[in-house]
Parts: sequence; structure tokens; C-alpha cells
Amino acid sequence: MERNKQIQIGLLALLAILLAANLVGGGFKNWFGQSEAEKIYESAAAMNQSGNIPGMNQNVVTAPAGPSTTIQYEQPVYDFGTVDEGEIVKHNYKFKNTGGEPLVISNCKGSCGCTVPTWPKEPIPPGGEAEIKVEFNSKGKPGAQSKRVTVTANTTPTETFIEIKGEVRGKEQPAAKGQ
Repeated sequence: MERNKQIQIGLLALLAILLAANLVGGGFKNWFGQSEAEKIYESAAAMNQSGNIPGMNQNVVTAPAGPSTTIQYEQPVYDFGTVDEGEIVKHNYKFKNTGGEPLVISNCKGSCGCTVPTWPKEPIPPGGEAEIKVEFNSKGKPGAQSKRVTVTANTTPTETFIEIKGEVRGKEQPAAKGQ
């Protein structure tokens, strides 16, 4: 039997045991105390409303609550040309809050670990300008590259994108012995 199937069966058996014990034993509050039972019930209610298990999907980033605004990038795509493998390419993406509300960036995420953005944490007022700094590490990335950064903010739309692209010249491979 596949390991995944064994894990699933084990988890289902554990769930059945817990449910049976809950029915016979008078509920979770007798096990954990009132505050822990309330936490379990609140988590279940939150899961039913959102469809997600609270605290389990930490990659989901939502825009800040409140009024939305708009963002305009001076140059949303930066072509760094050709670099040697191992070089770190840095670029500052200038942008402007073109809406009527303060702009709050809640997250910026590169499409892979080689692309690391840094963004302003303080709100940018209407008409205000700021920068998102992006570093691309070309180590182990020979060939044509195109990396996208997803910017999540209180904008319409909630996610906007900036891109860094170019060519990475691979390192020369040493010649084999005897050639």
C-alpha cells in the first residue's frame, strides 16, 4: 500500500477515535478545559466560513482591509541584458500611488527564491512615490531568465506584477581529461 494511503487511513482512524471519544466523553471541553474547547469550535467555524483551515495555509496573502487605490509603475519590466552566472542583479522599481487613498503594500513575493523583493512598509499617500527593490541572484541560472514579483496591496486589482529579465551567461565547464 502506498505511504500516502497509509497516512490517510491512519488519520481517518484517529478522527473516528476522537469523534467517538467526544460523543462518549462529554465533549472536548472535558478534555482540554473551556478555553481550549472554545478555540477548537472557533477554528471549526472559521474553517466553515472561509473554506480554509486557519493557520494552515500561510502562503495566502490578502490585501489590507479598507479603501482601495491604484498603483502605476514607472517601468514594470526591467531587462538587465547579459550577466555572468553568479552575479547579483539589483533594480529599483519606482511607482506612484495614482489613487485617492493611501497605498499599503502587504506583500511582495518573487516567483522563485533567487528573486528577493524589499518594499516600503509605511503607507504611501495619494500622489506619493516610492520604490520596490528587487535582487536577482543568477547563481545556477544560466540561459534566458524572466522572474516575476507579485505585489499585493490595497489596489484595484489586488495583485500587480513587476518583472526582471535578461540573459545569464553560464560558467565555462572545465575540459574533460585527455582532450
